[in-house]
Amino acid sequence: MTTSSALDSFLDKWRTRWPEWSVADPFVPEAQRSLAVAWFTLLQEFDDILNTNGDPTPSDAKLAWWGEELRSWAAQRSRHPLGRLLEPVRAPWAALADTLPDLIDARSAALEPAQALRALQPYAAAVAAVEAVMFDTPARGDVATPVLVQTLAQRLQEAGVAAVPRSLLDADGDTAAQQWARQLLAQWPARVAGPRVRRMYASLARTRLQASAQGRELKVTPMRTLLRTWWAGRG
Repeated sequence: MTTSSALDSFLDKWRTRWPEWSVADPFVPEAQRSLAVAWFTLLQEFDDILNTNGDPTPSDAKLAWWGEELRSWAAQRSRHPLGRLLEPVRAPWAALADTLPDLIDARSAALEPAQALRALQPYAAAVAAVEAVMFDTPARGDVATPVLVQTLAQRLQEAGVAAVPRSLLDADGDTAAQQWARQLLAQWPARVAGPRVRRMYASLARTRLQASAQGRELKVTPMRTLLRTWWAGRG
């Protein structure tokens, strides 16, 4: 497989999971479109590692490899196809790499919601710091919390009840998951701080979580997505 086809394979995997982005993409500055998809693809890699089922050994090894890879980007020695697009950005890659082990610790079910939030705060802050550089948007306001809540929302949707803090598990599984979803939504405003691409991505992800919190099937239409992302992108 050529480097180009390998890169396309990774990017297409994220696009398949987020088909709504095809509607949002025109609102992204043209120079940032490929960069945004590559960045969110990388974050999806980390989400998948966080939400590993079964034997975590292969995922833990993969995460350690990613830590080395991110540190190599400062010296422009990338090995992964995503590095073609992301490595040239002079972002704090090493600081992000330092927080990756937190993803392993965060797999364990938290006792309380506050513990679940604390576990990934350094990681979310590092992600937000990279985005501020990557998308040339000075950090104003709380840019880390939207990343944190979106990461936990993704975990809830991927791992289900296993991602719910234990203090919420007195009710049946579905209700406990909905309770956790509602708590996350309470900390996740409809319009968040950060770069335009984060605001639009957060809007799409929040819509998915709202459906989970209400116990209903997600219904996505191009017009709703268009209006939602346009509104989120305005800032």
